[in-house]
Amino acid sequence: MKHVVISNQGAEYQRRGQAWMYASNLVRMDEDIENGEPVEILTEAGEYLGTGLVSLNSHILVRILSRDRSLPVDEALFRKRIREAYEFRRTAEPDNPDNCRLIFGEADLLPGFLADRYNDVIVTQISSYGMEQRRDMLYRILLEELAADHQVINAVYERNDVKIRQKEGLSLYKGFWNGVSHETKTVINENGLKLNVDFENGQKTGYFLDQKSNRLLIRRAARGKRVLDCFTHTGGFALNAAYGNAAHVTAVDVSETALQQGRENARLNGLTNVEFVQADVFDYLKTCTPGSFDLIILDPPAFTKSRRTVDHAYHGYQQINLDAMNLLKENHGYLATCSCSRYMETALFEQMLKETAAKAGVILKQVSVSQQNADHPVLWTMDETSYLKFYLFQIMTI
Repeated sequence: MKHVVISNQGAEYQRRGQAWMYASNLVRMDEDIENGEPVEILTEAGEYLGTGLVSLNSHILVRILSRDRSLPVDEALFRKRIREAYEFRRTAEPDNPDNCRLIFGEADLLPGFLADRYNDVIVTQISSYGMEQRRDMLYRILLEELAADHQVINAVYERNDVKIRQKEGLSLYKGFWNGVSHETKTVINENGLKLNVDFENGQKTGYFLDQKSNRLLIRRAARGKRVLDCFTHTGGFALNAAYGNAAHVTAVDVSETALQQGRENARLNGLTNVEFVQADVFDYLKTCTPGSFDLIILDPPAFTKSRRTVDHAYHGYQQINLDAMNLLKENHGYLATCSCSRYMETALFEQMLKETAAKAGVILKQVSVSQQNADHPVLWTMDETSYLKFYLFQIMTI
């Protein structure tokens, strides 16, 4: 196997368990390394640090697969990883087996490979050159492992339309793998709610599976309350609140297309206690009367996707949270607030909430703190796998 030699700084990251080797930490590499092939990472002193797949066009030069030098990078390794990932979901996500994330890249030791299940379709996303080369094998193994558990899968749909692929020198495309023909829309059952999923055109791979457990928290908290769901998209939180017997739910989003899907979902479930409003959330919050809601949900899109724009995002989060706190403080209502950006780190998000509460003249009484759903596991040696922060507070005044 060929070698890449890493700097001392990069070696320290590797010893802490980092699953990526950056090109900026490269000292030298063997000649004639082919893009996507397995390589060993060595220090200048010859210490072995790991084996991974090389991406010659990416700033992430090597994605680590193993720290065991004796372990070959072959089909058996990928089968073992996929089997372990599936067994993890059987333990961590037993109630929603046909709508969950089956493979979560680095967190399942399969860097650059995502796979979500929606009923009888697996929706995949590959973001590294080495995994793209092995895609047929990965799909075949995943289908075989599911079939061994008597799970019926009729199609694999590729959502390889994410821009990060361009950094790997990969093309953007989407469509069914292996020439299969199948509907691109389906209806999933999420904890009793029927939800339309468009995995061809929907966000991410079709739906925000990572908020599943947090939507269930809102369902339980919403009983009898007047609820405002901001950035509702297709109504995930709003519909759970309505299903949980909220007195009334107002769901706001700037996209009329997304709201129409939300209305269809409400009709599908026979929910009449929810209305959908097309508006810019920043503007809408300023038109609301204090005390008119008992529970406000803030689930904005990622305000920052890089460290360069964190300051701008900080002010955006602060503004919507300040407006929500001011609306709720009159009746000691509840605020659910979150960030899906890994660059808005937990400590910084909590600092923003504390500063905002002080500006609003309120006290935050914590009900719960959570992260992404269990089918999106967090690898403690890989900070990048921890991105979603979800807080539920009661807004108090004294």
